[in-house]
Amino acid sequence: MKLVKNEKLEKSMVELQFSVDAETFRAAVDKAYKREGKKYNVPGFRKGKAPRAMIEKMYGADIFHYDAINDLFPENYEAAVKEAGLEVVGQPEVDVVSMSMDEGVVLKAVVPVKPEVTVGEYTGLKVTRKVTAVEDADVEAEITRMQERNGRMITREGKAENGDTADIDFEGFVDGVAFEGGKGEHYSLVLGSNSFIPGFEEQVVGHEAGEEFDVNVTFPEQYHAAELAGKPAVFKIKLHEVKYKELPALDDEFAKDVSEYDTLDELRASIRKEMEERNAKQADVQVENDLVDQVIATLEGEIPEAMYESRMDDMVRDFEYRLSQQGLKLEMYLQYMGQTLETFRASYKEQAEKQVKIRLALEAIAAKEKLEASDEDFNAEVKRIADQYKMEEDKVRELVDEKAVKADLAVNKAIDFIKEKAEITTEEVKKDAPAAE
Repeated sequence: MKLVKNEKLEKSMVELQFSVDAETFRAAVDKAYKREGKKYNVPGFRKGKAPRAMIEKMYGADIFHYDAINDLFPENYEAAVKEAGLEVVGQPEVDVVSMSMDEGVVLKAVVPVKPEVTVGEYTGLKVTRKVTAVEDADVEAEITRMQERNGRMITREGKAENGDTADIDFEGFVDGVAFEGGKGEHYSLVLGSNSFIPGFEEQVVGHEAGEEFDVNVTFPEQYHAAELAGKPAVFKIKLHEVKYKELPALDDEFAKDVSEYDTLDELRASIRKEMEERNAKQADVQVENDLVDQVIATLEGEIPEAMYESRMDDMVRDFEYRLSQQGLKLEMYLQYMGQTLETFRASYKEQAEKQVKIRLALEAIAAKEKLEASDEDFNAEVKRIADQYKMEEDKVRELVDEKAVKADLAVNKAIDFIKEKAEITTEEVKKDAPAAE
């Protein structure tokens, strides 16, 4: 391989031209004939037995040339990229410049490369760290959720009340005719949940298990089934059973039953501490996001579309993998959501563009500030991964790319650097407090 041309184009594209000598090309054509020649039919010869000259005369002199080029391209393209010192970020557009059995071939590849970017000021940035205050009501709401989770269902003797769970059979009729989707058996309906048509649940309240009765409702004008929208309907109901939830008393015994604490006050204190820590972490994350947003707003450079496309592909693959962990297939998910792969993939575009810009900006800062990950940093990261996934450290070392891990760690150092140099003020805010004008 000989590198013939290495020219920068617009939008972080590079044109490479490289040649392969005639001897190598001829050998590749011979190899292609031996592999592909058996596929061609030539009158007077058994299939696969025709001489190369006869195949070329019948199908064209260059019939095996492009097979040879396909064989030669990967290795020689890789060598050309390496010699040119390029960091390629997408697939090349390939063309044949010249092709001759006497002179060999010259190939052209237009490739997207990692762009050269610059960022504006990234020290002395100002940001407010807003920590949401934990109110007594927040703690009590969590206590109530714990109480609900630990309640037990009791069969109600007597009339159903709001909040009860009714086990019902139902069948709906419009103008005396049953309609599709209007029937169910042993459906568990929480009265007062507003999960059924307006007015339905209120008419179940007051009835007892064993009763059969009618419920009269009118479908909303904007009901999703157009054929039912705005129409009056009658539902035939059979009430099998009514249950209500008996909640445990909120006392020290409750605290002992649901936690490691001996008293309800200790449980409340623990919940408050966890909420305060969570809110503090959320505030720290938002600080990072706000600082990074300020940095990427100053980012300048011609970012090739291929970087965005590649990131979108990564995000789709990641989503598909997470679905597979739940035993689901992406095709079924898209069908259920009424989406095509193209529209689903496009939904990641804005997020992908931002992630690419963040990475480029932070890498630029890391390079400018000479922020690098040491061997000690790498070893600590290997240990963290091993602990997280309960693996042996040596196994982690086999699986990870040390260069890539160190690059990620350098980016993290850039984030830490920006935070250290920023002017951060902390403000405690009330939940749902109106924003200052």
